[in-house]
Parts: sequence; C-alpha cells; structure tokens
Amino acid sequence: MSLERIIRTLESFGFERIEAEVYVYLAKKGPLRADEIAAALKLSKQKLYLILKKLQKKGVVTVSPQCTALFLAVAFEKVLDMLVKAGLEQAQAIEETKKEILSSWRSMTE
Repeated sequence: MSLERIIRTLESFGFERIEAEVYVYLAKKGPLRADEIAAALKLSKQKLYLILKKLQKKGVVTVSPQCTALFLAVAFEKVLDMLVKAGLEQAQAIEETKKEILSSWRSMTE
C-alpha cells in the first residue's frame, strides 16, 4: 500500500490531510519530540501541537508516560481496527433508526 493510499484512507475516516500526515510520520519513525516532528514536516510548533491534540482526542497518538515530551503513534493495525469498529457502530445506529428516519422523510415530502 502506498503512502498516499494510506493517507487517503485515513482522510476517508475523517482525518484532515495534515493529521494523517503527522500520524503516519510518527507511526513510521517511532516516539518523537514535537520539535523533531515540526522540523521534519515543516510545521510551526504551535500548529503541530494543535494537530497532536486532535490526534490524541481521536485516540491515535499518545504521550509517553516516561517522558511527557515524547509523542507516540498507536499501531496502524489498531487504528484501522478502531476506525472499522466506529464505522460499523455508525452503520448499526443508522440501521436501527432507519424506519424512523424514513417516516420523517416521508412526512416532510408529502
């Protein structure tokens, strides 16, 4: 799988392109400090910290418990599992409310 395809896959699951690029870089390189990531990807530290915070909220990046200055990427396989599970849960939620949604739609179009 090419790097571009991986980034597009992450984008299809709701990542912004720059988030996907930061995640992939960190996943490939291993634990890194923010200044190392910022320099390699030519990002300001301020912007990078915002991206890292978003990635932490998504559960795909963590901070090292031994050294709070090191950021770690969750294994790509686990990230894919998380994204697939979230997608399946979303599909099931839609399926469970399908009749109600269709009923609302029909009442709006009559």
